[in-house]
Amino acid sequence: MKESLSALDYIRLNFSAESSATVNIALALMMFGVALDIKPSHFQSLIQNPRQLLAGVLSQAVVMPAATFLLVMALGDHITVGVALGMILVAACPGGNISNFITSLARGNVALAVSLTAISTIIAVVMTPFNFTFWGNLYAQSSSLVRPLTLDWVELLKSVMTILGIPMLLGMLCSIYLPRVAHLLLKPFRILSLVFFTALVVIAFTQNFDIFINHIGYVFVVVLIQNALALAIGYGMGSAFGLSIQNRRTLSIETGIHNSGLGLALLFNPTVFPPDLPLGGMAIIAGWWSIWHILSGTALAFYWQRSGQTSSLNPQP
Repeated sequence: MKESLSALDYIRLNFSAESSATVNIALALMMFGVALDIKPSHFQSLIQNPRQLLAGVLSQAVVMPAATFLLVMALGDHITVGVALGMILVAACPGGNISNFITSLARGNVALAVSLTAISTIIAVVMTPFNFTFWGNLYAQSSSLVRPLTLDWVELLKSVMTILGIPMLLGMLCSIYLPRVAHLLLKPFRILSLVFFTALVVIAFTQNFDIFINHIGYVFVVVLIQNALALAIGYGMGSAFGLSIQNRRTLSIETGIHNSGLGLALLFNPTVFPPDLPLGGMAIIAGWWSIWHILSGTALAFYWQRSGQTSSLNPQP
């Protein structure tokens, strides 16, 4: 069994250079679409309600990556090297833009969710490369099963900047200087880019169906544990900062929904991850995250919605 799992890391997935380029384009379009809804007023809350945003940023960019490192160390030989690094990579990614929709379903604070998505995505240009290389190298040094990572931080930063930074900047400039155009483009970009990217993930799994079927039970459990940890961290950080139930829900969803598509885009960029690295486990973790966090987040949102304790239209401290 252990040998079978170890072989997962060295599986070569059926994912061409053309598919990788398409993922990058889809993700860039998604980020552009997210930024079309970002306005300077969203960042005014950073001054008005610093406690809420501080709790959210710390939860996403600091506590979640650190907790994931502790989790992979605790799991030890129960996970493979590639799976461990895949978990660290997903934890290093910013919040996903679908979290705003799920927050509204959960009767959370949508304004806070939008602000956190914007901030986490912007700082991800620096924090994603930092968190992955820092915790990834620390894991490599702690494990006798993996060679020290030799990822180029500058290349990783350049890749994140290209996929996230530039599209976000263009979208924000359009939102500020061409608000009517941004309003017209917002809904089509959100829907089409999400459908496009979801289709790509499904196609990728279809092309690697046998691999997926052979390892789904193992990968499902690993992602389930990490995602549950992420949701709990967000809610716990909200409680630690004395936030309302509404804002705790928001932090839970923002921490539990990750832009794992960014992880996939980085994995299939040969300038960031050399082809000789064992990427099989990492790619399957990031790919299943892309599906699972939507299912778990939506299920949790409907549960909270049925409880009817608060409304997203009246945010509380």
